[in-house]
Amino acid sequence: MDKRSVRNIVLLWLVWAVAVVGFQALATARLQPQWPDRAQQWTQDYTVPEKYQIGHPYLLDPFMNNQVAWDSEYYLSIATGGYNDPCVAALNPKISGGALVRCTDKTNPASVWDSAQSISLNYAFFPFYPWMIHLFAIPLGLLGLDAISAATLAGVLVSALGTLIGVLALYDLASETLDEDGRMRAVFYMLIFPTAFFFVQVYTEGLFVGLAFACLAMLKRKHMLYAALFGAAATLTRAVGIALIIPMAIGWIRTQEWYALDLEWRQLYFKRPPWQPVWHFLLAFAPVFVFLAWKFSYNGFAFDFVEGNYFGRAALDLQTAFYTWGRAFSEMFAGFFNLKVPQQLQFFVNPQHSAYYFTEFICLVVALVAILRCLKTDPEVAWFSLAVFLISWGSGPAQGINRYVLAAPAVFISLARWGKNPVFDRVWTIASLLLMSLMAMMYAFNFWVA
Repeated sequence: MDKRSVRNIVLLWLVWAVAVVGFQALATARLQPQWPDRAQQWTQDYTVPEKYQIGHPYLLDPFMNNQVAWDSEYYLSIATGGYNDPCVAALNPKISGGALVRCTDKTNPASVWDSAQSISLNYAFFPFYPWMIHLFAIPLGLLGLDAISAATLAGVLVSALGTLIGVLALYDLASETLDEDGRMRAVFYMLIFPTAFFFVQVYTEGLFVGLAFACLAMLKRKHMLYAALFGAAATLTRAVGIALIIPMAIGWIRTQEWYALDLEWRQLYFKRPPWQPVWHFLLAFAPVFVFLAWKFSYNGFAFDFVEGNYFGRAALDLQTAFYTWGRAFSEMFAGFFNLKVPQQLQFFVNPQHSAYYFTEFICLVVALVAILRCLKTDPEVAWFSLAVFLISWGSGPAQGINRYVLAAPAVFISLARWGKNPVFDRVWTIASLLLMSLMAMMYAFNFWVA
């Protein structure tokens, strides 16, 4: 990668980041939405101004509030108050299904839930992103910002810088299959993907793609130590980081170093033990070791409880996924064409619900076709991307796939390949930018988008 390419990518990233944040500020200043949001049945109660964010102190701070919504609360809470922060709701495992309790007043000890009896919703989120927020917030606090404001700015900076690492790594990953123009298209398409605005919000997407794509780039360059470090950090950022074991294991197997481990005891006695292959094996499987260490800790057990009892998600719950996505597909058409549905499904026949799933299915189809197209030309990248897609899609509820596929680099490599066609390039650019603008605006208004 030459200096000119790096300069162009950094300039494109900087203009993109400023444009997204500026657009959200402009949209909230100019428009007023119609509440409540009926994209999902539960969003009615969470998007009414008089109800939403009450008792959520991390979502109420006015500083850079356009970049804070939904899960941002948990990342800011962990970064400033730790996993057992009493100002985030918790579940009581002693009560069937868990009882949701919340403290809105840190100064009143009687209102603080007992961390020994309850499990905070914070445990549904991995620690590395909040750690980075906490680290970046330390110097920002010296500028006079309060704790939440400093953490919010730190979260946006971490996300944006992670995205910069991600686009540089993506450019490098595509160097063997795309020319200079193609690699720049991949970077551009990544930054304008319909949900790419998440890269510069208080969400994990920006940091995760930086770590995961950097891991893949280091793996391609055969820098196993750096790949292992990036892979381990990505695994501690989001659960889907465990999918990095696929390209890392493939890369290690291709070195054929594993032959050196197939020794008899006599050979081990008379020869020096094969320390280098063992070291490379440990590096290649670093994401697994890190994931297992987390999984069998208290954080891992608490994660499973909160995910299952509050967020309704589970690992590779394919049966539920097939049912929920099939139902979502039928509901989308019912809303568009005002079809008759049973009384219990009447809520789902509305334009907001249908429009929400329309964008979900567009991203789902585009991502899946793009990943499969990449299997022949970029197998390691494609298999990792396919694992990201399947783990995300198969987690249960039919929502969020339009955001989760941002972590699949094969999507942007295939889009760049298709972008050689000038008609596709212009059509995709227009459609993607329009959708990203719409979603960035809805997010700024606290509407549900992913």
